Amino acid sequence: MDKYRFYKNEIEWYVDLPAYVEQGGTIEDLQMVEGADVMLDIVSNGNKKVDLNISSEKFEGADQLILKKMGEPLKGGAYYYMKEFEGKEVNLTMWLCKVIEFVFGEIPENIFLARANV
Repeated sequence: MDKYRFYKNEIEWYVDLPAYVEQGGTIEDLQMVEGADVMLDIVSNGNKKVDLNISSEKFEGADQLILKKMGEPLKGGAYYYMKEFEGKEVNLTMWLCKVIEFVFGEIPENIFLARANV
């Protein structure tokens, strides 16, 4: 399990992942879009930043993102479904871009996440 920080400028969410940029990725790649931004609005409770513990292995207190389908070849990434967060139903499908492969080394079947420092 690793901890990641997500932050929002005026309207857009990003993951704080300097190692990705250092290896040739762009800041634009780190923007959270197509449902991932909505998920972050939910889990941040209206704050402009949120730290999440994230893993491909289940851990105590984590909610689950379930792989639904792979992204189109040119688009990459994958679509995930989140049924609930901290006991509240969200029923949200989101696209996670190719950065997911950088984080996990693959596209995992499941991603588990929980707010850090709760």
